Amino acid sequence: MKNLSDIEIIESVKRGNDADFTLIVDRYKDKAFNLLKRMLKNDMDAEEALQDSFLKAFRYLTQFREEASFSTWFYRIVYNTALSVIASKKRKIEKEMASLEDMPELISYDREIYAKAENPEEYLMKLIDKLPVRNALVLILYYIDGLSLNEISRVMDISLVNAKVLLHRSRNILRDLLLKHNYQEEIL
Repeated sequence: MKNLSDIEIIESVKRGNDADFTLIVDRYKDKAFNLLKRMLKNDMDAEEALQDSFLKAFRYLTQFREEASFSTWFYRIVYNTALSVIASKKRKIEKEMASLEDMPELISYDREIYAKAENPEEYLMKLIDKLPVRNALVLILYYIDGLSLNEISRVMDISLVNAKVLLHRSRNILRDLLLKHNYQEEIL
């Protein structure tokens, strides 16, 4: 079978060949899972969000208008699904915390410092995981997934200028974190 484009696969699915959607799943599952895992910091949550994302994509495929690439449209679904999971967890934690009136107000902050890694890319990804979700996401989408700033602005539903600013700030935050840990990378 020849290598079909996303649009060809989508058109086939729209014509009723639902089984062809597995081609889309196979094409995007790894990158989407890695993105979700970085955002949600939990494999089980990422797996569940990935399934939800593919179900949403399949359900709303008729609404895909090809104004952007399919990958941008799908990443938008993945991003929004992850944000929903994060918001739901936050509400659950706030509810649990409100019920623990006798608990003293202790604020714990993860200050774990990674030792210098033999593999700088692995070390860098561990530091990216420490960043706030939006900062980590823009770095992953730009440097790892290779999305353009235009695509990132669509995925994150922000203006192109805001995408540029967010990328710039995220690089600075990461650079500061690297310097804080006395580990400098030439890439930044």
